Amino acid sequence: MRHRVAGRNFGRTMSHRNALFRNLITALFQHGRIQTTEAKAKAIRSDAERLITVAKRANREDAASLVHARREVAKIVRDENTATKIFNELAPKYREREGGYTRIMKLGARQGDAAPMVLLELVDLE
Repeated sequence: MRHRVAGRNFGRTMSHRNALFRNLITALFQHGRIQTTEAKAKAIRSDAERLITVAKRANREDAASLVHARREVAKIVRDENTATKIFNELAPKYREREGGYTRIMKLGARQGDAAPMVLLELVDLE
């Protein structure tokens, strides 16, 4: 039985799945949009939005919370330049928005295995 078991496995071990999610989230913040499968996009969407919310909250508070927020982001985003981009560019940009920082647009089926592909992007891109 799978009572109260949340999340998607993707047929991977936990460490492989965590690395996959970290890499996808880092690529999303680096490039502003990524093309991936619908299931993977839905799996990382909440984590990516949570990181922006953490950065937004840290910019309003004291220095100790800023250090804690940077460490929280560094757990997921392993690239230092990308983590800095979240705090310096994205958090001020989404300061007035209450949530919904990402958008999923369906692209159709992948040619090889007919997996549903989507474009996951940050909203309000220039």
